[in-house]
Parts: sequence; C-alpha cells; structure tokens
Amino acid sequence: MNSTLINIGDELLIGQVINTNAAVMAKMLGAAGIGIERTVTIGDEPAAIRDSLRDCLEISDIVIITGGLGPTKDDLTKQVLCDFFHSELYENEEALDNVRKRMAAFGRELTDINRQQAWVPRCCTVLNNPLGTAPGMWFDVADTPHPKVVISLPGVPFEMEGLMRESVIPRLRERFATGHIIHKTLIVQGIGESFLSDLIEPWELALPDCLSLAYLPQPGMTRLRLTARGNDADALNAQIDNALQQLRPIAGNYITCEGYDTLPAFIADTMTSRHLTLATAESCTGGALSAQLTALAGASNYFVGGVVSYSNEVKESVLHVPHGILATHGAVSEPTAIHMAEGVRRQLHADYGIATTGIAGPGGGSPEKPVGTVWTAVATPTGTVTQKLSIPRRRAQVIEGACQQILGLLAKCLKERA
Repeated sequence: MNSTLINIGDELLIGQVINTNAAVMAKMLGAAGIGIERTVTIGDEPAAIRDSLRDCLEISDIVIITGGLGPTKDDLTKQVLCDFFHSELYENEEALDNVRKRMAAFGRELTDINRQQAWVPRCCTVLNNPLGTAPGMWFDVADTPHPKVVISLPGVPFEMEGLMRESVIPRLRERFATGHIIHKTLIVQGIGESFLSDLIEPWELALPDCLSLAYLPQPGMTRLRLTARGNDADALNAQIDNALQQLRPIAGNYITCEGYDTLPAFIADTMTSRHLTLATAESCTGGALSAQLTALAGASNYFVGGVVSYSNEVKESVLHVPHGILATHGAVSEPTAIHMAEGVRRQLHADYGIATTGIAGPGGGSPEKPVGTVWTAVATPTGTVTQKLSIPRRRAQVIEGACQQILGLLAKCLKERA
C-alpha cells in the first residue's frame, strides 16, 4: 500500500507555519507499514484541492488531507469533497453531539457557526474528534480496480495526531494488507558523505532487494538509514542484522551509535540506564547544546545543568578557568576547553562534563584561529579527552556541527566504558 499526503493552507505556502503535520503523519504511516508516495502542500483554493485530490488518487491507494475544516470562510475542504464525490452536506448527529460537548467544556453556547462543523458529506464515514469540533471524514472511492480511500482531517496538529492514532491507522490496518516497513538508523562521524559512500559501496551494492539505504548528511555527522520492506517482520529484522554484521568491519570505526535518530536520544538512554549525570559548559554554542539535550522528555533524569560562559570573566569566575591559561592560550584553546569541562563537572557535581569553545563567526577569526575553529572536551570520571574541529562554514553550521561533534565524542566515551 502507498499513500499521498495533501496539506492545505496558505500559511504553509508562505512559510508562516511550518508543516509539521507531514512529518508526524509520515512516521505514523511508516510504522503501520504504509509507504508515502508523495507529500503535496497547496493553498486554500478549491481548484487546487480538487486537482491535487484527482492527481493523487491516480498514484496512491490512500490519500490523506489535512486542513481547511474550520468554521471560517477560508475552510473549503468539506465543500470541495462534497462536490468531488457528488454528494450533499447534512447535519450528522454524532458530530453535532461532539460539538455540543466541546462547547460545554469551555462554558460556551452552541452558535450557528459552530453548528456548521457538524455538517458533512452524506457519503462519508464520520471520524469522531474528541479533541476538537471538526470531525474527520473517511471516503471509500468507488469505481476503482481495488480499494482506495480518501481521509480528511483537521489541520490542528494535536487533533490530527489524535485522529490518526485512534481512528485512521486502525481502520487502514483493517482495510489493507499493510505489510511492514522497518527502519534502522546509524549515526556516522569522522568521515565525509562522499568518502563514506566510496568506503561502503561494495557492501551497499550487495544488499538484498528488500533493503534500501539512504544517506542523510547534516553538520557534524551523516545518518545512514537502512530500510526493509516486506510481509515478514522477523525475516526483515534478520536481514537488517545480517547487513549490519557485514558493515561493522568496514565502517565500524566511524559508527557512533546504532538504532537512534539523534545523538541526544542515545546519550539520554545510555546515561539514564547507567544512572549517570551530565553538565555542559558552552561558549561558542551559546546554549544550543543544552537545548538539544533538554528537548527530550525525561532529560532531568541525567542532565543537571549548564553554564553559557560566553565571556572570559564567566569562564574564570564560574568555571574556574585560570587567568593564566586564558592569557597565554586564549579562550579558543585545548587547555581552556579542558578546564571548562572539568570545572562544570566539578561545580555541578556531575559524572560527566562537556565543553565547547570556538569561533562561530562571521567575525573574530585570525590566520592562527580562523572562523570555524572549535575546541571541545569531555571530562569523565577517569580523565578528560579533547577534540579540535575545523568547520569552515556559516555561523549556524559551525554551532550545529560543534554540537554534534561534542555529543559524538561523549557517545564514544560512554561506549568505551560500557
């Protein structure tokens, strides 16, 4: 089975709102064994909705639409679907009862415009939306060689996700033989994407037909995503395990972790399971490192705190970096990074302390220390390790690259002590 997503909204087209719905829906469908053929973003125009729906039904078994189901005049999806399926609108009692309950929960009266939310095409199956007033709608497409469906969902992210989880995915599993799509991600560091491709090319060419490989580069690392598709989950997992056993002798020195999409997720699970704690000392990354670590739920289980020591005064007074070190070697140096990591570990009573200090640019560089020069350090219970980085890119890329590299260095330290 394959699907297409149609996300409706002028706000998506002009960049006013980030289309997070597409990413969430794709992950949920993939976990259910349903592939994504195409994602389409369109504006609030009846012709665009109608034409996209017609085109997507030609290539996909499942078309899921989000957006355009509210009570305002620019919410046109419901009427377009009614016309597309040659149906008529009627007031659905189940949907109306839900609208009443939602209004009562907020202490509001049921108005005519709210009541319009309960009007749906007569040919659809209503998907009750307990998180909002606009119901989801399920349409079985007639006159096709095999079953096809169109599903229309509200664009509000948490409403869409609730309907996908509680109604759409279970119904799709009942209707279609979905099979399995299994992903395994590896994070690779210390080698560029093109060099990595050359290194593992013989292995990649020998992969069985049920497996495919994708390269996902970003500053500081490359993610390798191995995907298996088929009907037997155990057999697919065995194929992935066998492929990884053959890959490790070739590229194992560059593989930071397996089975995680991000380094913070690996670090969080590893430190939490071992009851370890972590503190950060940041200069050039300006808090971006701590933000990535604390973005995950449960970060308080291992992350104790951080210091953004942008000035030398803070490095000295809070992290106790000796004045002589700063005067002799400068803020961007290996000795400073070591003292920052060891200082924050000591001051915040953490098992591990990590530090970044560098020149993110665009100014501040010199022939000896050009923009993109970054020193990182990891202070562990048994010693401190350092790494010098050269990231000759724009400021945002320097910061992101430094974050990924220091997290990778920490991950390797944790693996060595496993």
